[in-house]
Amino acid sequence: MQHINFNNIGKICYGPGSFYQLGEIIRPRRSENQGYMVFLVDDYFEDKDLANQIPKEGKDLVYFIDASHEEPKTSQIDELRDGILAKQGLPAGIVGIGGGSIMDIAKALSLMLTNEGSSTLYQGLNLVKKPGIYHCGVPTISGTGAECSMTAVLSGPEKKLGLKCEWTVFNQVVLDPLLTATVPTDQWFYTGMDTFIHCIESATGIKYNTFSKAYGDQSIALCKEVFLGENAGQSTENDEKLMLASLFGGLSLTYSEVGVCHALSYGLSFVFGTRHGYANCIAFNHLEEVYGDAVIDFKGMLKRFNVTLPQNLSADWTDQEITAMATIAIRLEHMWNHAFGPDWKKTVDMAYIEGLYRRM
Repeated sequence: MQHINFNNIGKICYGPGSFYQLGEIIRPRRSENQGYMVFLVDDYFEDKDLANQIPKEGKDLVYFIDASHEEPKTSQIDELRDGILAKQGLPAGIVGIGGGSIMDIAKALSLMLTNEGSSTLYQGLNLVKKPGIYHCGVPTISGTGAECSMTAVLSGPEKKLGLKCEWTVFNQVVLDPLLTATVPTDQWFYTGMDTFIHCIESATGIKYNTFSKAYGDQSIALCKEVFLGENAGQSTENDEKLMLASLFGGLSLTYSEVGVCHALSYGLSFVFGTRHGYANCIAFNHLEEVYGDAVIDFKGMLKRFNVTLPQNLSADWTDQEITAMATIAIRLEHMWNHAFGPDWKKTVDMAYIEGLYRRM
């Protein structure tokens, strides 16, 4: 077992209505650097009440970002960084308000504001040279685990891979389940499944351990209550449960790893721009031979919420597209190693992965 000395979230403010403490929470950091904050907000909220509740002061900048279609890109981070520095110099901090994509953009931008060159140079483990600036995450959807992950996942010109180091983790998160109340049911489901799949993959590989189990078991139990329980569905109580399941699922992964499903979903996202949670669902639906009863539970959740995933997608994919996805997936060696062990190459090759995509 590898012993990881990992950096956890600095502070957590939790509970219904905690968002309204955000101004007070970030005030002590406003004296740093050029003394202004940058708020990165999902543009879903641009004409909603939440936009008026952002604790903007003085020279603060607010960017409403469309995160509805594609994964965050390295070019997007580089452009944001260059524009912000050119306008007002180095900010005091970054506040991300939105889903997993906004969380990853906030984490990556925090790092790139203090590190030179393109973010493509830092896609990988411990490649970042300098600590980023203060950054705070306010998730408005539950499931990605991005609020506690030490990875900021980005798609670049050649690969989808995260900026991963001890400085990626948020200094502060604000977990207000009231902010998730307006999430559309389909998005709520697909993103919630990301947590469930995280924990199943964490639990079914060689890096699984007691630390991961402690968080992962609780996350899976909460997911089953939310998606299969007697009172399954969106509600104030279940919004709280899913928000904590997301946090616990992310912490379970800190000491473990994801596996086959995430490797395949990275390929789908890179080639077709498929949203991460949805891509996971498409892939997981065909992985019963790898994840067994968990896929049966997943199919029960699909049925419970009348969710129909597309079938025979691969019939419309070219051989070149399938090969491109498999090329992305096979590069994620740490995921295949976790799923199948050090001898994973005896089981997994391009033909095997292409075969998995052809099932979809």
